[in-house]
Parts: sequence; structure tokens; C-alpha cells
Amino acid sequence: MKALVAVKRVVDANVKAQVKSDGSGVDIASVKMSMNPFDEIAVEEAVRLKEKGVVTEVIAVSCGDAKCQETLRTAMAIGADRGILVETTEELQPLAVAKLLKALVDKEQPSMVILGKQAIDDDANQTGQMLAALADLPQATFASKVELAGDKLNVTREVDGGLETISLSLPAVITTDLRLNEPRYVTLPNIMKAKKKQLDIFKPEDLGVDVKPRLKTLKVSEPPKRGAGIKVPDVATLVDKLKNEAKVI
Repeated sequence: MKALVAVKRVVDANVKAQVKSDGSGVDIASVKMSMNPFDEIAVEEAVRLKEKGVVTEVIAVSCGDAKCQETLRTAMAIGADRGILVETTEELQPLAVAKLLKALVDKEQPSMVILGKQAIDDDANQTGQMLAALADLPQATFASKVELAGDKLNVTREVDGGLETISLSLPAVITTDLRLNEPRYVTLPNIMKAKKKQLDIFKPEDLGVDVKPRLKTLKVSEPPKRGAGIKVPDVATLVDKLKNEAKVI
């Protein structure tokens, strides 16, 4: 059984993102970049399934510029067997990434595709769902537990009312939630081994995919500064301010 795992290179979660002065986007010129945390969980889950004997090969995939090779090497250091980079300098939107992944699904024929539920840069939460639709595959989003039961995959997913367990036929698409697992610490020996693992590079045109952006960002701005708190003399004043100024009651 083969598992395909998508990973994205994003601004590190511990870095405070800065908006460009012209409002055209987020400045990533001189900030630390790393693997999207939800994708790291996806890689960890695929590797754990391999360690259990459920999966035989884990393939990490990333779409973007040449620097995404670093992200793929990190995925291979965690335990992925090989990597695939779809290299392009175009701005990649969720639909374009889903189409690229669909082309790779057709090429590699994996039994499961695992993605993070969303990327922490655009928070779109769309790619997994779009991929499932394009590839006509069953999907389980926001997975907090994944188990193989015979030829079915039982996925416990987080919903508004609590937890829901669904059974999927394979092949299937899974998107990972925060509580699925805790990714392992990447050791130096595994980082060195990852440098020798196979990494194939394709262009979007090699896969027959048009990645031209369909959406245009008009403006990016920082949220308004939070105002200082105030003290009120009594409950009546508090209620009055909540009702007439904040308008929350």
C-alpha cells in the first residue's frame, strides 16, 4: 500500500508575519520558513502507518519553487521514502495544487493521500476537499484517529458536536487535525540519510496542469490594534457599556 503525503513550505509558526508596505501580501523575503505544522502531522501519520506494516511506501510531495526541496528533505528525515517536487514560480492557489496532486495520484496510484487540513499561511482548508472531488475519491477531513480495518479505513474526525467515526473504502483522501499525533523530533542521522533519498522534480506542464491563478488578492492588511482595557466603577456601568458601546448584549 502506497501513501502520498502533501507538504507545504510556509512561514514558520513561531515567526510574526509582516505585511508588505504596499499591502500586496506577506513579506517572506528574510523570515524563517518551515513545513506547515498540519502537513508535518500528515507525514508523521503516514510514517506510523508504515511502521505498523499498513503502508509499504511513503511519498512526500510539494509544489512551489526550488526551496521546497528543503521541506521535502525534512519530510524524508521524518521517514518518507522519496520525494516529488512540482517546481514552479507561479503563485499556487488551492485549486492548482489539487490539480497537480490529482495528476500525481493518477501517476503513482496511491492507496491513500494524506494532507494537513489547512496551511497556516492562507488558512484555505480547500486542497484536500478539491482533490477528493477531482479524483472522485472518498474523503475524511479533520482526522484525529486513523485505523485500517480489513480493506476499509476507519477515521475518527472532529466535528462541532464532538467526534464522528466514518468508514472509507480505499483509495481515499484524509486531512489531518491537530490531535491526530505529535510529530517526532528529527534526528541528525536521519537528516543525513534524507539527503541521499530520491527526489524527482517535475514542472506543471510535465503533468499537463495549468496553474494560472484564478483569484486575485486586492489587499492584505494587519488586524486593527487592540485597544487598552478600562476599569468601570460598578456592574451597571459594565452592562451599559456592553450593551450600548460593544453591542454584545
